[in-house]
Amino acid sequence: MKQIKSIIGILLSAAVLLPFAPKADAVSLTGLSAKAAILIDAQTGTVIAEKNEKQRLPMASTTKIMSALLLLESGDLDTQFKVDNNAIMVEGSSMGLCEDDIVTKRTLCYGMLLPSGNDAANQTAVMLAGSTEKFAEMMNSRAKEIGLENTNFVTPSGLHDENHYSTAYDMAVLTREALKNEDFREICGTKRAKLKFGNPPYERWLVNTNKLLTMYDGCIGVKTGFTDEAGRCLVSAAEKNGVTLICVTLNASDDWNDHKKIYDYGFSVAESREVSFDGSGLMVNVVGGTAKELPVELENIPSYTVVNGIEPVYYTHLTLPTNY
Repeated sequence: MKQIKSIIGILLSAAVLLPFAPKADAVSLTGLSAKAAILIDAQTGTVIAEKNEKQRLPMASTTKIMSALLLLESGDLDTQFKVDNNAIMVEGSSMGLCEDDIVTKRTLCYGMLLPSGNDAANQTAVMLAGSTEKFAEMMNSRAKEIGLENTNFVTPSGLHDENHYSTAYDMAVLTREALKNEDFREICGTKRAKLKFGNPPYERWLVNTNKLLTMYDGCIGVKTGFTDEAGRCLVSAAEKNGVTLICVTLNASDDWNDHKKIYDYGFSVAESREVSFDGSGLMVNVVGGTAKELPVELENIPSYTVVNGIEPVYYTHLTLPTNY
């Protein structure tokens, strides 16, 4: 009986459809340092608040959200291999890769998402595509799949290029997709990680540059960024009372406080509600048991996010096994 309940609960949860919602009555953000900003609900995609959310701007190392996602989606995360010595020779922030170091894909993801290693991003590009140019093609192809309409990737790390840009809106959509990946979600929310790499590999600590993880209760990630041209960029996510929100600021001199202010507003207008579904009277056939059928119960009731009292459109579809 318990197994039936679990199966049905999972099936129902998967069948509650909450499509990406367009911006509707979003609040215009004021009093921020950010040139562009956005706050969305991670579940429905509803835009809760925004400021210049469609303006194309450089996004610095928040680029690595895409690079890390592509690496995680490539699989085989824990097989060791030797780095490409040319690929790791790059300016800017680093995870500390040296010539002939032995690493894994998972280690590179930590290197990109915690200390924002440009060396890890370049190594990822060369390993997956053969060159940074070919990797940019992969990035842009994945961007189109996700629906990023105002984004163009040129570098895997976010180092400045006039043709490398995105918007606050697109970065929120990208992050919403990335957070569906359990490995990404775990890594981007890690404050400090002890990893083993080198030649021979040895243990060392990598520290996350995202101070919001300790500054805001409920923050679960995601990625910082900075270049002289882009200014301070920050993509974050936070969870409270069953609601997950995603916030993006581009070119913000006071990004930590911007995000805290935006989240305080967001969590004041967003709430989680359970799906209304009556499964009473549902029965499943039993084969080889003492009874011909058994009643079915939902083990977990799916929930959805309501913003400013406005409920998203959803429907439920329950799939029962023919026999048990």
